Amino acid sequence: MKKPLQKSRIPENNAFIIRELIAPFFDVNWHFHSEFQLFVVLKGRGTRFIGDHMQAFREGDMVLTGPNLPHLWKNDKAYHDPENGLETHGIVIYFPDNFLRESVFRLEEFEGIAQMLRKSERGIEVTGKANQQITQMMKDMLHMKGAESIIQLLKILNLMVDSPDCHLIANAGYINTNKESEKDRMGQVYEYVMQNFQEKVTLEEAARISNLSVSAFSRFFKSRVNKSFSDFLTDVRISHACKLLHETDLNVSEIAYECGFFTLSNFNRLFRDRVQKTPLEYRKEFMESFLAVT
Repeated sequence: MKKPLQKSRIPENNAFIIRELIAPFFDVNWHFHSEFQLFVVLKGRGTRFIGDHMQAFREGDMVLTGPNLPHLWKNDKAYHDPENGLETHGIVIYFPDNFLRESVFRLEEFEGIAQMLRKSERGIEVTGKANQQITQMMKDMLHMKGAESIIQLLKILNLMVDSPDCHLIANAGYINTNKESEKDRMGQVYEYVMQNFQEKVTLEEAARISNLSVSAFSRFFKSRVNKSFSDFLTDVRISHACKLLHETDLNVSEIAYECGFFTLSNFNRLFRDRVQKTPLEYRKEFMESFLAVT
């Protein structure tokens, strides 16, 4: 796939850029770009899309995405209502695919970092102790300049090499087949689903939004996301159900309704298919693991 034609967000005389993001909600646009991106969520919750993978995110979520890997951190609806007074906070680092004029990919001393960066074409989630260390290093990095900041970035990347706290995200066979010109179309579909999944969502409406026939849209969507539109919608609903099982005391029937399922039996069947356990088993397991940590 050809790389985007857009100009890099990194000035030519800089090796990378780091930004602190504070806003009511994160970028609403599903997108991809030519740079590597390391992003940590300090405040904010919602659903995260990386390639063909989705899951709920919250404070502490940290991901390294490789060049041209589609991604979106979509905040919950509550963040888009000014009356709620909610705010998001994050730190993002962008560095180019020819980082340090490609010396990172050529010199023997950088072999470990180079291999890790190649793996980031599937996205890398950072958890555990490494997450805590890198989060603090990124906070410190906001106040660094010159060579000190580049050394800090290399320390962060080196910490990720062979770390048991780093996990690949997108499926092994995932390839970004999206074209730069299709960003808006896919973004509109994601927005339609995320705004309406708690109610009725139809293939016909998604196709209309995309300005395609139903059959053409079905082929288009599956080729880009590696799953049917129906499976994608179900995954969004199940992901939200997991979030509600974590964060609320709603019973299973109430959660099914809140996630757009019209029958409890259908919700239970689809939840078990995807999570390999019942909603109550999932909630119990989560609470036991949460109490063990605290």
